[in-house]
Amino acid sequence: MADSRDVLTALEDDTDPSVGTAFARLVADYLRQTRSRSGPVSTPLSAAELAQRFDEPLPAHGRRLGEVLARLERDVLPDCNRLMHPRSMGHQVSAPLPASVWTECLTAALNQSGAVWEMSPVGTVIESQVIRWMCGLAGFGSAAGGSFTSGGTEANFAGLLAARQAVMPEAWTKGVGPRPPAIACGEHAHYSVARAVGELGLGTDHVVPVPSGRDWAMDPQALAGALDRLHRQGREVMAVVATAGSTATGAFDDLQAIGGLCEERGLWLHVDGSHGASALFSAKHRARVAGIERARSVAWDPHKMMLMPLTASVVLARCEADLERAFSQSAPYLFHAPQGRNWDQGVRTFSCSRRIDALKVWVAIQRYGAAGLGALYDRLCDTCSRLHTLVGEHPAFQALHAPAANILCFRYVGNRAEDDPELDDL
Repeated sequence: MADSRDVLTALEDDTDPSVGTAFARLVADYLRQTRSRSGPVSTPLSAAELAQRFDEPLPAHGRRLGEVLARLERDVLPDCNRLMHPRSMGHQVSAPLPASVWTECLTAALNQSGAVWEMSPVGTVIESQVIRWMCGLAGFGSAAGGSFTSGGTEANFAGLLAARQAVMPEAWTKGVGPRPPAIACGEHAHYSVARAVGELGLGTDHVVPVPSGRDWAMDPQALAGALDRLHRQGREVMAVVATAGSTATGAFDDLQAIGGLCEERGLWLHVDGSHGASALFSAKHRARVAGIERARSVAWDPHKMMLMPLTASVVLARCEADLERAFSQSAPYLFHAPQGRNWDQGVRTFSCSRRIDALKVWVAIQRYGAAGLGALYDRLCDTCSRLHTLVGEHPAFQALHAPAANILCFRYVGNRAEDDPELDDL
């Protein structure tokens, strides 16, 4: 059995700057090799083959750090997805901005717990500032607020939880009762919307999908018709969920029209802007999310089109108190009655053990500026637009739609008829 002194010696050795330099070299080499097009975009190996590589008994004793680093270089890096590879495309996970990559090391070293100010005095303040910036971009006023979340799925859940609390204030303590309200969303809404409805105890049968128009976005007239039918049936509507940048086609719902409908009927509008809300940084594309200020809550993933490392997501609320009411619980060992603003993020979010993910976003904004992030958004969209042009010019390929952002669905058709069932299967 290893002596505790051996472990303490290893811990002390690992604080030497040379160790950080060795890890930084691994990262720098990975970035350099990836951007130079060397190696594949992804692994050719199966999950079973990779699992066999790591199938070993639990190590009883530690190894020299050089051996561990060598194994990282040999067994891990070559078969990771290379998101910075010039030929990488196909998923929403971004190639992260370099400054934010290096910030992640600092975040881990600081190891602040962002639920309470006492455990993260600077981190909670930075998170609050970044949230205020994002609320300002969304057109929300001084009463707005929010928190960082583990992803867009949690952000959508939090927004709908706030909606449930507003419509059914006793649901937290007494449940939703025998007649849960309905939630209307586009037929191409992210699966996390229906998941949230199920998790909230409302039942997924109460999700009302609204048809899309030719642009793959929710049809506002169809939404009005669906809301009219629900009213005639005597069914209460808890919220309408609009999408800004759908997962399948990147479509943007008409937030102005949908927001107007919700305001006329006194309904909570939640916007799933996980993918597309970053258009707010772009003067060229900001019109895509015109009307987002009419939402009561918004989900937004900086780890998508703001190019942050996973994870960096937020839920914003036009009135921060809506989130605080949704998460209202007594925990005097953590939370205390504030005098003025409550800096404890735990009162408006699910998680108690929270990284200070806002730090990498703050660093990126400081380093590249809002204009720089807008330029990067434009570049992503312009690249996708060029791909759409190339697909349209090639007889062997067919595009499903014109891109609204950086998502394009297209397929290979070759010499086959467009309705060939084998093509549909592909």
